[in-house]
Amino acid sequence: MPQDTEHMERPGQRARRARARRRAAGFLAVDTTAWVGGLVAAAWTRFEFQLPPGQLGRAAAVGAAAAVVHVAVAALRRLYSGRHPLGSLQEVQGVAGTTITTAAIVLLGLLPSADRPVPASTPLVGGALALLFMLGARFAYRHRRDLALRPDVRSSTPVLLFGMGDAGQGLLRALLSDPRGRYLPVGALDDDPDKRDLRIGGVRVLGGRHEVAASVRRTGASTVIFSVANADAALIRQIREATLGAGAVFKVLPPVRDLVDHRITVTDVRDVQIDDLLGRRQVVGDLPLSTNSLTGRRILVTGAGGSIGSELCRQVMKANPGELMMLDRDESALHSLQMSLAGRAMLDGPELILADLRDDEGIRRIIRERRPEIIFHAAALKHLTLLERHPGEAVKTNVWGTLSVLDACQDVAKFVNISTDKAANPISVLGYSKRITERLTAHAASRFPGTFLSVRFGNVLSSRGSVVTAFQRQIEDGNPLTVTHPDVTRYLMTLQEAVHLVLQATEIGRDGEALVLDMGEPVRILDLARQMADQASSSVPVVYTGLRPGEKLHEDLLGTGEVDTRPFHPLVSHVGVPALDPMEVSGLDPYDDPAKIVEQLALLCAQPAGPTVDAAVVEGPRGVPLQSH
Repeated sequence: MPQDTEHMERPGQRARRARARRRAAGFLAVDTTAWVGGLVAAAWTRFEFQLPPGQLGRAAAVGAAAAVVHVAVAALRRLYSGRHPLGSLQEVQGVAGTTITTAAIVLLGLLPSADRPVPASTPLVGGALALLFMLGARFAYRHRRDLALRPDVRSSTPVLLFGMGDAGQGLLRALLSDPRGRYLPVGALDDDPDKRDLRIGGVRVLGGRHEVAASVRRTGASTVIFSVANADAALIRQIREATLGAGAVFKVLPPVRDLVDHRITVTDVRDVQIDDLLGRRQVVGDLPLSTNSLTGRRILVTGAGGSIGSELCRQVMKANPGELMMLDRDESALHSLQMSLAGRAMLDGPELILADLRDDEGIRRIIRERRPEIIFHAAALKHLTLLERHPGEAVKTNVWGTLSVLDACQDVAKFVNISTDKAANPISVLGYSKRITERLTAHAASRFPGTFLSVRFGNVLSSRGSVVTAFQRQIEDGNPLTVTHPDVTRYLMTLQEAVHLVLQATEIGRDGEALVLDMGEPVRILDLARQMADQASSSVPVVYTGLRPGEKLHEDLLGTGEVDTRPFHPLVSHVGVPALDPMEVSGLDPYDDPAKIVEQLALLCAQPAGPTVDAAVVEGPRGVPLQSH
């Protein structure tokens, strides 16, 4: 197979070399002709278009000599060897330098002679004319080639680009250099008055945001591509509405944070997504993040098959850890995770750990044998309504499961507990259980030498249980969108933001505290539903279902009495968390009456920090000793 590939490549390589040689020979012929013609023209103008007898032949002979010198200088400078891209600034500099050097040599050769064949000014003027002709020939060739690279007008879609900043101009050049591309730019729009009538690659800026409809009609464009890489959502919505009103299709270029690793190409253009329209400011790009603390370390992610856990694994892998251990009780989730990371899912590697947080002894044994240095604890039950009906499950998984992991972390350098904004002033079983995990983590921080902290954030847009995912499924199934209350709001963040904050915690988080991201203004869920309904292909009604038990109308980021301090970054709050003695949760009975369990969970969240535990060993929730230092 390698030999076949080699034989297939050789004809193509030979053809490219042959084309390069023909192009070099062509430009060499043009340049030598330019010297002869340039010196003849210079002499002709010097004598006011009336050449003395024999002057034409002498000027042509000097021009031929100059051409020979030009070839020699060009050979030394490798001007015709493809050293610089055709038509580039570097090639222009090379041609100009060679021409100046040639003119100087010819002039120095003429000066000592009293009987000069041509006036001394002729090499200078002739060289300038020759350079003009050389560059003109290159421009014509480059222009013809650029036209050949453009998409075929018969098969491509005419598009308008809104935004002629760096991202927009990069996209425009990419579109104009793809002969098989599906988009052909026919115009551009930009609000900057200094760019009005600007032309790039023959594409003119026609106006600003208020000329979208007129420009669509004027150019016949069937698609508008929004190419402002860091625009706010209000502008995206405005341009989208104007585009749809004009009967065109609306596409977007992703935010610049998604484009930093590669050049902009046509494949980056995509349909608008709900987070483009939400008004969520992507603050994580402003947060300094170094993954050096993860490089070479043994890292364990619990709940690795979930939305946050799997993205954590993907980001941690980029930091080149010494070992990444991925733990989950869902074997199908582990299968999908390995497939996304490795492109295959043999399920036979030691990096996958099938285990349940409820298996206290099993969890302790795994941590003892695998000796992780950093643990990201993302495993939890998270569906609010189900946990209201089954609070005992929250006790067994969220509370006792976290305690099992914490109990085995005496030698862990860093432990990051994934919490939720529902833990601030909690009124639900989910909120109670996650607040308890924050307090248990704070207790471990007071007992163990490592750094133990929590990270608290809002709803994650693309997670399996998010409102956006639910709305998308309802639209696909042709069902109405269900909203609990017309005024209900939630803090929303992207999966990348959530994971970035978790990784940030390993850098700036301090013992026993919770990190809270400033998530901007909360989003009105009814507005979100309407925006998603507007993107649907058919009419989608909105139905109000009423707030369910445990649901708030508006979420809190900070609980009552929590002090908002931001010592390291203006967008990240550090709040102290009172420790909760594990003895306090050991008395919970997950099989008790649900109302009684909820009452006990609420009391554990409300009570102040318990007394310091001095004993070396304390009984855990199921009679298992809890080691203390």
